[in-house]
Amino acid sequence: MKNYSASPLEMINSFWCNKRLIMQLSKREVLGRYRGSTLGLSWSFFNPILMLVIYTFVFSVVFKARWGVSADESKTDFAIILFVGLLIHGLFAECINKAPGLITSNVSYVKKVVFPVEVLSWVAFMSALFHAAISLVVLLLAQLVFKHSIPWTAILLPFVLLPLFLSIMGLSWLFASLGVYLRDITQITVMFTTVMLFMSAVFFPITALPEKYQVWIRINPLAYIIEQSRNVLIFGQVPDLLTWSIMLVIGGVVAWCGFAWFQKTRKGFADVL
Repeated sequence: MKNYSASPLEMINSFWCNKRLIMQLSKREVLGRYRGSTLGLSWSFFNPILMLVIYTFVFSVVFKARWGVSADESKTDFAIILFVGLLIHGLFAECINKAPGLITSNVSYVKKVVFPVEVLSWVAFMSALFHAAISLVVLLLAQLVFKHSIPWTAILLPFVLLPLFLSIMGLSWLFASLGVYLRDITQITVMFTTVMLFMSAVFFPITALPEKYQVWIRINPLAYIIEQSRNVLIFGQVPDLLTWSIMLVIGGVVAWCGFAWFQKTRKGFADVL
């Protein structure tokens, strides 16, 4: 039976050697989601707008929530700040929730010895990243229309998100493998991402919590990424390099551990399926 390398170098090499295949499958994944619909890809633009309007109405009109960034904070300010959190969490949740079914829903690929099944996690990530990019465009357009400016620090967003990207890939490989052997993992990931929605400062600033609880939210990596994304996209603040470096190392470790687990367990996929 073939042994699969679990080294960090193999993780990078797998992506680089199969980048064309990943792009082709990602394109098919994105287009396949809207195949047969009248508006097609336009739904990827309208969906984030609709959810933004609903969440903004519920929290700023019904519950009269405010972010507290200024005395004259408007509903538009609240909507834009909220949207950043929804965007980041949406990217995270889509990848994690889809991960357990990546292998079980592509049995034909598993049966093909030459097919690199580890790229299925990259395909799911690229598809989710495409929709996140559309939401980001909506956000930037809203800032231009209502605030008439975008801070220069917005160009730092890819660097802020890099630790999250690595963590997502690691967890995706982990859950994709576990989904083959433990079918209940799908229910667990849905619960996990729902909890993260409310425990990652998506709907509130961390400073709004009592001080004794703030430390628990701050050690949540997703909450850190969301907070720093708001800083660079909205408030024009540069992220702390030391903290970002620590998060990057953590993300790299998560990615490698997830990949290593996937490589060690993939030999049994065909037998189980």
